[in-house]
Amino acid sequence: MKKFAHIKVKPVSPNIGAEITGVRLAEPLSADVVDEINGALIRFLVIFFRDQSLTLEQLQRVASQFGKPTPYPFIDGLDGFPEIIEVLKLPGETENFGGVWHSDTTYLESPSMGAMLYAVEVPEAGGDTLFANMYSAYQQLSEGMQDLLVTLSAVNDADKSEIAQSRIHRMSNSQQKNLRAIHPVIRTHPETSKKLLYVNRAHTTRFDRMTRSESEGLLNYLFDIQSRPEHCCRFHWQAGSLAFWDNRACQHYPVNDYQGQKRLMYRISLAGNKPF
Repeated sequence: MKKFAHIKVKPVSPNIGAEITGVRLAEPLSADVVDEINGALIRFLVIFFRDQSLTLEQLQRVASQFGKPTPYPFIDGLDGFPEIIEVLKLPGETENFGGVWHSDTTYLESPSMGAMLYAVEVPEAGGDTLFANMYSAYQQLSEGMQDLLVTLSAVNDADKSEIAQSRIHRMSNSQQKNLRAIHPVIRTHPETSKKLLYVNRAHTTRFDRMTRSESEGLLNYLFDIQSRPEHCCRFHWQAGSLAFWDNRACQHYPVNDYQGQKRLMYRISLAGNKPF
């Protein structure tokens, strides 16, 4: 494993995830620290920081050191910080935001490259987030299946019912309509040049030039592979925790097991490029 001179990195599972210590995100980061954090992100796909105390301005600044913050299509940003949204579940609500395995904004021509999620208020128990490695999901496929999938593209729709219901109470009046994009089923990561499986249960509806019924069986098979435990890690949130994930190569799933409790997070997305 690559040695880090300016940060401490502890893997949290064999395939994905690492906890970073020795960094105070509220302070400006040196170029060397930014480079090592980015290297850890590329290597582990999702990285976690604990015991951080961030204002909205500081969250915006730290995100800007790793990419270009970009608004989320369906929820208005906070006053003065249009790229930062609240991810909120109140005690009386039963649906949690984004409560399906997914890769963010794959219904856009250029989905986000990553996102940061910062915990403000968390339940006494529950509310964890799972993350899954799409390199290892791809590698688990047979050579024949890999050869088939690399020839296919898939349709990704923002209005697929699995995910649309989870954000219905949070959508802004200016929400965008009919967001849909076609992406390769097997994506090549722009920084590692490695292949990965790029469909997701929340947004992928069918293969391009096929019907939903023709696509359903194979897509469900792929969705099941993606969420197998050997590809995953689980993060237990505490107030002041921050997760930063590579949206190009991993998926996440917020567990909805904390009914009657409040959970408040701040999230900021980073602009990405068109998948190839």
